[in-house]
Amino acid sequence: MADEPISYRGEFFKSPHHAALALVTLGGGFILSASMPIALLVGVAAYALGWVYMPDMPFFRHWVDRRGKAIEDAAAQAQVVKFVQQRDALIASLMSASRSRYESLAAVCRDIEAASADSPLTPDDDPRLRKLDELMWTYLRLLSIEDSLKEFLETERREDVPGIVKNAEAEMAQLTAEFEGLKKKGASVAILDPKERLIDSKLERLDVLHKRQERIQQAQSNLELVMSEEDRLEQQVKLIRADAMASKNADTLSARIDATVEHLDQTNKWLSEMSDFRDMVGEMPDSSKRIGYAAAPSKVPPLIQSNSQRPPMRMKVK
Repeated sequence: MADEPISYRGEFFKSPHHAALALVTLGGGFILSASMPIALLVGVAAYALGWVYMPDMPFFRHWVDRRGKAIEDAAAQAQVVKFVQQRDALIASLMSASRSRYESLAAVCRDIEAASADSPLTPDDDPRLRKLDELMWTYLRLLSIEDSLKEFLETERREDVPGIVKNAEAEMAQLTAEFEGLKKKGASVAILDPKERLIDSKLERLDVLHKRQERIQQAQSNLELVMSEEDRLEQQVKLIRADAMASKNADTLSARIDATVEHLDQTNKWLSEMSDFRDMVGEMPDSSKRIGYAAAPSKVPPLIQSNSQRPPMRMKVK
């Protein structure tokens, strides 16, 4: 694990330094042993001393640390590249209206960046602007969820689930009444059994329909909350722009951005509880540099571009 201390001795065993030590000491001693028998003993002793002392030498530890840092940086960069591809694909999958809203809020963020141009930090290193990336990532997920909820509700509306439920309940009432009437008349088992099985089947169908109706109500409530969160986030970002333009005080801008990000924790927690959209709820990868928030189609490989044109996620009915 990343938190475990580095075993410099273990790293030495796998390093080219160990191979060079063995070649010079053991290999050289073996070659010279033909004319100088003691050379092999000297080589073994030199190898043993090298094995004892070299892993603790500063030059070797610095080499291990630099190598480990390079591996970590490469892994972190790979995560960033993968995230950017997924983010751009998600932007591309938005409905036209949602994509326009995302682009409009991205323009507001660019205004904030322009108003922060006097910062001593570069835009890539400014932690305040990195928080804008986080804000936009949450906003993007909200828009994508809104599209999916609307698609689901439109599908259910076309099928008129409430009307189907009403007809199914009326049919169940009629079948139950008929069944009770046959029982009172003393109908035979041969007649009652098929009727009872039919009623059981219709009951199961009605139960599924009720669950669909519950999901519609749940989706409608979630949609209202998603749209409210979107509007709140839009207004918060625009307020940040107003502060950035009205005041050149870096502390004021930082405080406003921090206050907005604090609200994101509640939004992200709520998003994580929506099981239907759990695969959309990912955190931005840790990065010392900014990840950004705008799609960059020219930098996305063709395969990613073609896959990004997928329809929004559909709601699952259980």
